[in-house]
Amino acid sequence: MIKITLPDNSVREFSEPVNGLELAQSISHRLAKEVLSVSVNGEIRDLNRKIAEDASVKLHTWDDREGKDAFWHSSAHLMAEAIEHFYPGTKFGIGPTVDTGFYYDVELPNGQQLTEKDLQKIEQKMVELARQKNAIVRKEISKKDAMAMFTKKNDELKQELISELEDGTITLYEQGNFTDLCRGPHLPDTGYIKAVKLTSIAGAYWRGNEKNQMLTRVYGVTFPKQKLLEEYLVMMEEAKKRDHRKIGKEMELFTFSEAVGQGLPLWLPKGAQLRMQLEDFLKRVQKKHGYDQVITPHIGDVKLYKTSGHYEKYGKDSFQPITTPAEGEEYLLKPMNCPHHCEIYKAKPHSYKDLPVRMAEFGTVYRYEMSGELHGLTRVRGFTQDDAHLFCRPDQLKDEFKKVIDIVFIIFKALSFEDYTAQISLRDPEKPEKYIGTAENWDKAELAIVEACEEKGLKTVTEIGEAAFYGPKLDFMIKDALGRSWQLGTIQVDYNLPERFELEYIGADDKRHRPVMIHRAPFGSMERFVAVLIEHTAGKFPFWLAPEQAVILPISEKYNEYAQKVSNILNNSDIRTVVDDRNEKIGRKIRDNELKRIPYMLIVGEKEQESESVSVRRQGEGDMGTKQIGEFADAVTQEIRDQLSGLYN
Repeated sequence: MIKITLPDNSVREFSEPVNGLELAQSISHRLAKEVLSVSVNGEIRDLNRKIAEDASVKLHTWDDREGKDAFWHSSAHLMAEAIEHFYPGTKFGIGPTVDTGFYYDVELPNGQQLTEKDLQKIEQKMVELARQKNAIVRKEISKKDAMAMFTKKNDELKQELISELEDGTITLYEQGNFTDLCRGPHLPDTGYIKAVKLTSIAGAYWRGNEKNQMLTRVYGVTFPKQKLLEEYLVMMEEAKKRDHRKIGKEMELFTFSEAVGQGLPLWLPKGAQLRMQLEDFLKRVQKKHGYDQVITPHIGDVKLYKTSGHYEKYGKDSFQPITTPAEGEEYLLKPMNCPHHCEIYKAKPHSYKDLPVRMAEFGTVYRYEMSGELHGLTRVRGFTQDDAHLFCRPDQLKDEFKKVIDIVFIIFKALSFEDYTAQISLRDPEKPEKYIGTAENWDKAELAIVEACEEKGLKTVTEIGEAAFYGPKLDFMIKDALGRSWQLGTIQVDYNLPERFELEYIGADDKRHRPVMIHRAPFGSMERFVAVLIEHTAGKFPFWLAPEQAVILPISEKYNEYAQKVSNILNNSDIRTVVDDRNEKIGRKIRDNELKRIPYMLIVGEKEQESESVSVRRQGEGDMGTKQIGEFADAVTQEIRDQLSGLYN
């Protein structure tokens, strides 16, 4: 008998090999209709692959990322089949899934180019092919035969990929008239795909290398129900309105300049104010939790990053080394702050009584992202991390890790991120070459994270292979107002960098010991965090955070002086206030400042000047009546206190 253990630890027995679809049918008819892929002992497979021995099995539906991946992966192949129908001889690069669907990089024959107008006919062909319910069949193939097949097709892109694969590990997937090199998994047939939308076209260098040819990248998304596509299109329209690049321009938060360089944001005064508020907030939280602020340079000797391992891992994605007049001397724009913090720890001897040592820095780091990957503030070449590193004894590790979780929760509460998932990211035991350090240290680090999460009562998911190269981590995946997932906040346990930098403390036994290191960045990068925050709030930030909290609108030039007097009073009460003294009608001023998303508009004219008051309008709520200047100041000061109440304790 074959014993199948399900996630709830129940066991089902079968007298002969069974596939995922048959397993689902044995559980319920409804589940069999909804299941899309299956994990067998952690390996994600096609539903129709047989399970021939005892195994732990999990079935994935549309509600699971693994289910969506199989669905969208099959959809990428379906799109490729439709493209090949219209453009025989097309060469196909890679076609992976992404957070919101899939894409395929293609090169059309004879220099032809796809345009946005072509997408509709490809969509229609995809729907037609899907309705044929063609089986998607997995086939194993030798490296020699695979190379011969794609040589015959004159597809040098696939030939390049095949050349890097090991014989005996290569598979093809066929459906209808289309065959592709792929490891899977896929749906059983194309009929699962009910609704299709191709969303955009972009240029992409083959394998992300600017020295290679430019391919056409076609993005798309598909769904098992038409209703889900309709809901998605509504969400996409709202997402366009919330695009941080659009809102950032309207609110004058940041800009980019070709003269400065791609991927290097320039923070305008209002954006700088927003960042400073976030930084000041976190600094206050950190001070309560025993952190010391440090500052490190933007560059470091290449040898520093070779010691840490960052040069090996990030060297290809970093800017080229900076040479100096001194022979053999090279520096690098720093890709990470942690090596610098290790050197700060090392600058003086430590006793076991000194630990934990907690140091924090808003440190700017640099990565050379390919131009095609740059996107507003979410993907840049220079970014500032709210980085902190804790050096502790092994017996302090779990408590320190839990305290960092508390800081993450404080930030989420202050910024109204209520829907989140905690993800434990572990190493892939099948790929030890991806990581540094001993298996023993990895085991201890992973166990500490798991136990800390259990003791905090966190609901977690575990992802194998998502660990950093030097240690496992806990990532917080938040959902924004549109239901999109973003990775914000990460905590990592590291036994390896203290080994590489030979960090020590003198224990109670008067012997030398290695500290354990915790890497922590609740915001992640300030640039990406601000982008997510803009799109989550549509630019309507919490009142305490808004770069401009009130704007004063004099109804004519006669009241400009009074408006400035009000502004001075409010600014002296730490309420960030500006005056709109343009020679415009009051209606125009109100409309313009609504667009700037300033929480309060204070209108002043003859009546307000005589009574030392302001007429108050709240963003999105309209007229709130007239208040004395002091009364308004007290009310909004209390509003800030209420929003931040208890967060610093």
